[in-house]
Amino acid sequence: MQHKVIDMQNVVIRFAGDSGDGMQLTGTLFADASAIFGNEISTFPDYPSEIRAPQGTVSGVSGFQVHIGSVEVNTPGDFCDVLVAMNPAALKANAKWTKPTATIIIDVDAFDEAGIKRAGFATLDPFAELKIEDRNIIPSPITTLTQESLKDSGLDNKAILRSKNMFTLGMCFFLFNRSLDHTYDYLEDKFKKKPQLIEANKKVLFDGYNYASNIHAIPNTYMVQPAPQEKGVYRNINGNQATAWGLIAASEKSGIPLFCGSYPITPATGILEELAIHKNLGVKTMQAEDEIAGICTAIGAAYAGNFAVTTTSGPGLSLKSEALGLAMITELPLVVVDVQRGGPSTGIPTKTEQTDLAQALYGRNGECPIAVMAAHSPSHCFDAAFYAGKYAMEHMMPVILLTEGFLGNGSEPWKIPSMKDYPEIKPPIIDSVEGAYKPYHRDPVTFVRKWALPGKAGLEHRVGGLEKNPDGVISSDPINHEKMCAARAEKVARMADYIPKQKVIGAGKADVLVVGWGGTFGHLYSAVQQMQSEGKSVALAHFDYINPLPKNTAEVFARYKKILVCELNSGQFVDYLRAKLPDFKYLQYNKVQGQPFIVKEIVDAVNNIL
Repeated sequence: MQHKVIDMQNVVIRFAGDSGDGMQLTGTLFADASAIFGNEISTFPDYPSEIRAPQGTVSGVSGFQVHIGSVEVNTPGDFCDVLVAMNPAALKANAKWTKPTATIIIDVDAFDEAGIKRAGFATLDPFAELKIEDRNIIPSPITTLTQESLKDSGLDNKAILRSKNMFTLGMCFFLFNRSLDHTYDYLEDKFKKKPQLIEANKKVLFDGYNYASNIHAIPNTYMVQPAPQEKGVYRNINGNQATAWGLIAASEKSGIPLFCGSYPITPATGILEELAIHKNLGVKTMQAEDEIAGICTAIGAAYAGNFAVTTTSGPGLSLKSEALGLAMITELPLVVVDVQRGGPSTGIPTKTEQTDLAQALYGRNGECPIAVMAAHSPSHCFDAAFYAGKYAMEHMMPVILLTEGFLGNGSEPWKIPSMKDYPEIKPPIIDSVEGAYKPYHRDPVTFVRKWALPGKAGLEHRVGGLEKNPDGVISSDPINHEKMCAARAEKVARMADYIPKQKVIGAGKADVLVVGWGGTFGHLYSAVQQMQSEGKSVALAHFDYINPLPKNTAEVFARYKKILVCELNSGQFVDYLRAKLPDFKYLQYNKVQGQPFIVKEIVDAVNNIL
C-alpha cells in the first residue's frame, strides 16, 4: 500500500520486552543504522535489576531508548514517539513514557489472558486500564509471523522465537525508512560460523519490513534527515568503550604502558573487556578475584612504572577504599574509574544515579584527599579518561573518574579525534640524582614528588602505608605527620592551576545559574536551551572537575542572582559547594529514582524560582 512520508526533525523510539527478547540488540542495531545514515543519536539502555525475574513480569522488563535527529540531540528523549512492547509487562512498564500522539507496536500473541494477568493488570483491557486507548495501537502477531517466516529454516522453535526481535526491527526500519544493509552486514559477521542463522535472521528481518509495508495500520512513515556534521570520521561509541580508549590514548601520549587490574562489576565490566582486547597496543589487564585484589595489583603496577588503572562501581569503590588510601600516601599515579549505579549495597545495579560523589570525596580513613573528575556524556568519557590519566601521572596521585551507568551503557556519535590535538603527558620520572634519593622531596610549585622506577642504581627507596618524612624514613613524629598531610592536600589543591577554568553556557549574568555535574549535562543543557529560546534569563555551569574546583568558580557564582544545583542524588554536590564556597546561597533540585532527569522536570524547577 502507499504510505505518506512525513519529515521529522527528531524522533524517540523505545524498545521493550523480557530480558530474553533481545531489546538491547534491537535498539543498538537501530541506533547504528541511524548513525550510519548520518543522524544525531543518543541512547539509553534500561536494564532490569532482576535479571532472573519471572518471564512476563514488570520487574524483568528490559528497555532500550533511541533518540535520533536531523538537529542537535543531547538526551535519549523524555517521552517516546514509538513504543515497541513485546508483552503486556513491557507495555505496563513503559506506557507512561509515551507521548499522546505515540504509535505503540505490540506483539498481540503475547497479549492473552495469562500474559495480561502475569503483568499485574486488573482487567483484560490493558489499554483502557492504562488510559492509552487513544494512542495509535498497531497489534501485530509478531510471534506467529516469525514462526511462519522460519518454518522451513530447520531451526528449532526456541531458536525461531529468539528471532522475534529481528521481525520487530524490520517493522521499525520500514517505519523510519532505514536501510537493512548495515544489519545484514552485522548478521553476516556475528554468525559467520553459523550460516543457517545468518539466512534465518535476514529473512525474518526482511519479512518484518515487508509486513509493515503492507498493513493499513501504518498509514504514514517517517524520515529524519541526516544532521549537519563537522567534517571528519565518525562512529557510534558508548561511554565504557570511550573510557577505555581514552585511557589507552593517555598511555600512548605518556610512553608509559597501561595496566588495568579490575574485578568485573555492573555496569563497569565493559571497560575491562574493551581494554583486554588491545594487547597489540601494549595494554595489560588482569581480571582479579575481587575488588581489593584489583586495585592492589594496580598499585603494584604503578610502583613498577606502569600507568595503573582500576575500574569499578559504587560497592567496589567501598571495598577499594583502604587500598586507595595506600595509593594516596605512597603518591603513585592511579586512575580509579567508578561507573556509578543506583542505591546502597547491591541496590539497583543496572540503574543510574550520581550517588558516589560523597564517597569519592570523603570515603576513606584519615586525611586522604584525592582528585575527583566526572565525565558528562558518552563521547566525553574519552577526554575525561585521557585527562584523568594525564593528571594522575603528572601529579603523582590517584584520580577518581566518575561516570554513570547512563553514560557507560549509553551511546552517541563521536568524531574520531587526531591525537596530535592532545597534549603530551610528561610524568616526573627521575633517572639519576646526586647524593641519596629522597622519595618525598617535592617540586616547590606543584608539590609533586619524583617517580623513581625500580631497578635504577642510586634510586633505591621504600614507599608504603606507614607515614614517612620527606627523606622516605618511617616517622611517627606528630609534627611530621601533620606536615605530610598538609603537603598531600596542597598537591591536590594545586592541580587547580592546571585544569581549565569553569565555562558558562549562556549569558555572563542571568537570574538563574543552573549547576550540574556528570551525566546530567544533556538534560540540563536541553532545559536551559529551551528556556533561553523562551526569553528566560537562565545559564548553565556544568562541572567536569570537582576536586579541586576550577579556580574561577567563586567568580562565576558571584555573577548570578540564584544558583540551582541539580543532581541525581539527595544533594551531595550542593553540600560540597556549601562547604567549599559558603558565601553563596544554593538552591537544589534532586532526583533519586535510578533514572535520568526529564527535561520538563528541570524547566519546572527553574520556573519555580524565577
